[in-house]
Amino acid sequence: MPVADRDTAARNAGPLTRAPSAGLVVGAIASVQFGSALAAKLFARVGPDGAVSLRLVSASVVLLAVWRPRLRARARGELVLAGAFGLVLAGMNLSFYNALDRIPLGIAVSIEFLGPLAVAVGGSRRRIDLLWVALAAVGILALTHGGAHRLSGLGVAFALVAACLWGAYILLNARLGREFEGGTGLALSMCVASAAALPAGVIEGGANLLEPRSLALGAAVGMLSSAIPYSFELEALRRIAVNVFGVLMSLEPAMAALAGLLVLGQGLTARALVGIALIVLASTGASLQARNPPVAV
Repeated sequence: MPVADRDTAARNAGPLTRAPSAGLVVGAIASVQFGSALAAKLFARVGPDGAVSLRLVSASVVLLAVWRPRLRARARGELVLAGAFGLVLAGMNLSFYNALDRIPLGIAVSIEFLGPLAVAVGGSRRRIDLLWVALAAVGILALTHGGAHRLSGLGVAFALVAACLWGAYILLNARLGREFEGGTGLALSMCVASAAALPAGVIEGGANLLEPRSLALGAAVGMLSSAIPYSFELEALRRIAVNVFGVLMSLEPAMAALAGLLVLGQGLTARALVGIALIVLASTGASLQARNPPVAV
């Protein structure tokens, strides 16, 4: 059977093709946030860069085993797209985990959520979108100012870098889903991401990366934070518009705050919760108002 036919058959037989799109996105949100909370427990052993390496490498092994992509069957442009997406994945995860190492999970995700908000508002000339931007700005101010504990400026900077890369992730992911069957493109991209992140992980984690406990936690984080949610989102973005995806993703900061509380014991002040609520409201409003969101980079 030709490679393309086998990939198509695998996609049609996959359980994700029968799952509701909204359920896939919500499942991805819960998986990635509780995976991130679990990853924070790895930082003391291997550091944030080491945790990213373990996460990406373990997810790559699983995706390669499931999809077995063939490079010869792909055009050069498709491979460039997969490579670009992999570099975005590596940068997004490295910057986010370094933010998570310095600031609470709920706050890190809320700041990072400016990326999807920018995708929803990007290119718009409607005046109402200024309201969503203003709400998000007030939410960020509520998160980063006041309270009993001052936030790390470096942690906020890492979260802002992750926000930029998350916006690129959404746009590239939608395109990857159109160019590749099943999860073949994601498997290739994850290998590129692993190769890009591994040097930093080895420098920071060293021999601790090979400890049984580190490997076990890294594998769990790889499944929860990469293999499962990225596969879910890839399939969902094949069927729903980017703006609808943005509305559903508005649950992410709230889910992150819940995961931080239950897994890491990170309670948030009333001010921080108001800030998170404003960012969620801004993202939801911008996504609902978006008529023709950009779908290419």
